[in-house]
Amino acid sequence: MTAPAAAEPTTADRRRWARYLVEERAEGLVYQKLAARRTGEEREILLSLADAERRHEQHWLDLLGAEPARLPKAGLRSRTLGWMAGRFGSIFVLALAQSAEARSPYDTEKWATPAMRADEKVHFEVVRGLAARGRRRLSGSFRAAVFGANDGLVSNLALVLGIGATGVSSGFVLFSGIAGLLAGALSMGAGEFVSVRSQRELLAATEANEDAAASAGDLDIDENELALVYRARGMEQEEALRRAHRIVAAARAGVLRTTTGPVRTQGDDHEIVGSDWTAAISSFLLFASGAIIPVLPWIFGLQGTTAVVVALVLVGVALLSTGAMVGILSGGPPLRRALRQLAIGFGAAAITYVLGLVFGVGAV
Repeated sequence: MTAPAAAEPTTADRRRWARYLVEERAEGLVYQKLAARRTGEEREILLSLADAERRHEQHWLDLLGAEPARLPKAGLRSRTLGWMAGRFGSIFVLALAQSAEARSPYDTEKWATPAMRADEKVHFEVVRGLAARGRRRLSGSFRAAVFGANDGLVSNLALVLGIGATGVSSGFVLFSGIAGLLAGALSMGAGEFVSVRSQRELLAATEANEDAAASAGDLDIDENELALVYRARGMEQEEALRRAHRIVAAARAGVLRTTTGPVRTQGDDHEIVGSDWTAAISSFLLFASGAIIPVLPWIFGLQGTTAVVVALVLVGVALLSTGAMVGILSGGPPLRRALRQLAIGFGAAAITYVLGLVFGVGAV
């Protein structure tokens, strides 16, 4: 890369180049750390990104003439990404890196080359693709985790605030919160168990078997009829005919071997569905982890308005955290997602609190 034709650089230009230099170096280190935690194609892609960042780094070094004796610190975002890349899963780092790559300063930087500007746009698409892979792998479990924890947070906050607004004693509020936690967690766990068990039983009832293949030697027609079995299971016509021909030929020769097993079009369905007990226990724990938070003030002996305020603060922090995490993983603005989560949770709690005030008039 060569510097574009431009006027003599100013002191401000050189300071900016030094800042670009440390940012490129920090970003390259992030990709190197992520590559060290991955294998195969993803590792190769990440290492290629790190190489590209080194080319950009060299461009600024060439303009500076040599590495300055004193370099500025990389930005907080880059340092945070570097720290996370060495300690956490790549999906969170890639989601943040995607946001960083989307805001390249080179679009308006006269000392950056057109190739560098194009590189940054390509990097954004590459990082977005890698992040999308991670999101797909994480989507099911993450959705269940967010749903379970948030359900516990919001429903139990609404319960204790609604009960507390009726004017009952703190002990009754605590009892109601614990009862709500257990009832909700048990309901979530039982529902998940029944759902997964039913799905597994449904899959078992529709599972393919090789009874038709075992009878192939007795067919009084050609292999077309057996091929219908495989076509019904989702196999293409030509492949079904080839397989039926092999099985019929082997059966008539007395050496039937069913080595290919049932036809699967989307992998092992039972593995995709998962374990019923694992799903039930996970749902129970996720709901309980959220539902315990609104009850903590009463568990530690707080009463009245103080307990309500502390519960709201604790739940608010939890809602903001889960909302921000959703924003990071989705590549959207974390603050907006966090505030949306907070508004929904507090909105539901406010409705039940008002109802508690209305129906609690005259309560003992």
